[in-house]
Amino acid sequence: MCSFSKKLHIFFANIKKKSYLCTLLIYVMRKVLLVTITILALWGIGRLILFPGFMTIKNVEKMHGYYIPASASVDSVLHVLQKDYEFSSKIFWDKQVHRQHLSEVHPGYYVFGEKVKFADVVRRLKGGEETPVRLTFTHTVRTPEQLAQRLSKQLLLDSASIASRMYDAEYMARYGLKPETAITLFLPDTYEVYWTMTADELFNRMAKEYKRFWNEKRKMQAEALKLSQSEVATISSIVESETNNQDEYPAIASIYLNRLRKGIPLQACPTVIFAQRDFSKRRVLKKDLSFDSPYNTYKHRGLPPGPIRCTRKSTIDAVLTAPKTDYLYMCANPDFSGTHVFSKSFREHQAVAAKYQRELNKRHVR
Repeated sequence: MCSFSKKLHIFFANIKKKSYLCTLLIYVMRKVLLVTITILALWGIGRLILFPGFMTIKNVEKMHGYYIPASASVDSVLHVLQKDYEFSSKIFWDKQVHRQHLSEVHPGYYVFGEKVKFADVVRRLKGGEETPVRLTFTHTVRTPEQLAQRLSKQLLLDSASIASRMYDAEYMARYGLKPETAITLFLPDTYEVYWTMTADELFNRMAKEYKRFWNEKRKMQAEALKLSQSEVATISSIVESETNNQDEYPAIASIYLNRLRKGIPLQACPTVIFAQRDFSKRRVLKKDLSFDSPYNTYKHRGLPPGPIRCTRKSTIDAVLTAPKTDYLYMCANPDFSGTHVFSKSFREHQAVAAKYQRELNKRHVR
């Protein structure tokens, strides 16, 4: 009996010991699980803070540029970006959009590199941190309408908003110009601007470049010729319209300066073409010379009301520094070399001109 009691006591002692171990094991497991959950939670929060997500370019390109109009939504921009970029997590993107309160995308031109954080993309789209674009126009532009069309194709502007300002006398007076001379404000070059710039910002920028170009030295050179800046640009536009051979610009400029000083009509064929607005014309005929227009320098003495095209800075300088010559006439070289023959007398000029006319007829140039 005593032996049985002892065994029973040992049995219950073992059960109690095992129960204690089970309780301890469960306690430890709960603690481990709690610590694990805490670590995972902290890791997740830390990742959102330290690693806010990014987009990586899909192809071999180093960057991509996007013209985003005013009508673009956040979802439409996301759709466009996902065509070129791999997103690390759509959740992280949504987090940044929500965190920075991006509800409307600022229009503009944006360039993104190979790997960009969502936070940076969203910040730029919200704040309008645009990438500059290169605005280019050349001396081939002849009229305000052509210039407006050329510029509007490169900016978020309609051509009418540009052309209407050029024809507005009160508006152009702000810059010391008239509608006839408005095109002188636009010096052919390449400029860094923002795609979303307004028409007023465009004119102010061109005015800044115009003022920078017309420094004191050039102003003094124009005064020495007894010409205004617009008049210099007008002569320059005629010189450029005469030939593509820039080596001849100084000599041609000297002809028109000499004619102005002597009161001789300029008789520049390009002014007749401009007056008729037929820029496909290759040959000015005798009947064209009577075309009634203040731009026709065969009918009107002195300079036309304004330039007949945008003119290059280098050509303006060619006028300002034109050499002293006795030339009064010029004619395209009868050998069709693209050069001109310069003459001091009308008799010399007539001989060259007659030869040139015969060559035109022989070649059936109309």
